[in-house]
Amino acid sequence: MDELIYIYDGTFEGLLSCVYHHYYTGPAAAICLAENYQPSFLCESRTIETDEEKAARVYDAISSKISDYDLRCVYRAFLSCDPEKEMVILRYLVKGFKLGPRISFLHGDPVVYDLQNILKKVSRETERMLQFVRFSVVDTEDNKELLYAEVEPDHDVIQLIAGHFTDRYRYQPFIIRDVKRDKALIAYNKQWYISSFTADDVPAFARDEQQYRRLWRTYFDHIAIKERINPRCQRNFMPDRYWKHLTEVNDTKRIV
Repeated sequence: MDELIYIYDGTFEGLLSCVYHHYYTGPAAAICLAENYQPSFLCESRTIETDEEKAARVYDAISSKISDYDLRCVYRAFLSCDPEKEMVILRYLVKGFKLGPRISFLHGDPVVYDLQNILKKVSRETERMLQFVRFSVVDTEDNKELLYAEVEPDHDVIQLIAGHFTDRYRYQPFIIRDVKRDKALIAYNKQWYISSFTADDVPAFARDEQQYRRLWRTYFDHIAIKERINPRCQRNFMPDRYWKHLTEVNDTKRIV
């Protein structure tokens, strides 16, 4: 069978549907989003409709023939912004179906290395989100306290931090909005879900919020030991791209 370029809708189920067609329709030369597709004279393209049944078969096959651990790894890799993630995942699954659960131990294998390299990036950003999320108090119609935070991660990781913050703020309602993707983690009473959330949905800050921010910035300024300020080291631990969503950083000048 000739190789095909599969075009999908960007969902995990859509990717698994492409994996199914890789085996039963024709080998995939590439898997890409519709908006990123560039026609090629070398390969035929085919739009793959997300099929829940086919996706479920691949999902179960990964779990039973490889492992639940690898299933989680594949999903976390899918959450990355790596432009090659679809083919990296496909190559990993093809090898995994042949080798079984021992594939994750083959760290020197290029196919395994590519996936694990993506996983490292996703894990690193997830850890940073746990450190750099800053909540503010916003107004609600019933005058109850609601915590709100904005983040802008490279990778789609807000669901990976849901368990941490839901456990930390068990009965406190909060929203963590992913500005880049117009979606948000919404949680209350130890339950959470992901929903679309645009700039138009952002509530107004509570009356005292700006005062609390000024107090926090004053504390941040005064606790620093000027003789030990090391901007280069600070950027290593707190990359520039996170600064604009940090309450203690008024602008980029304050941190250097």
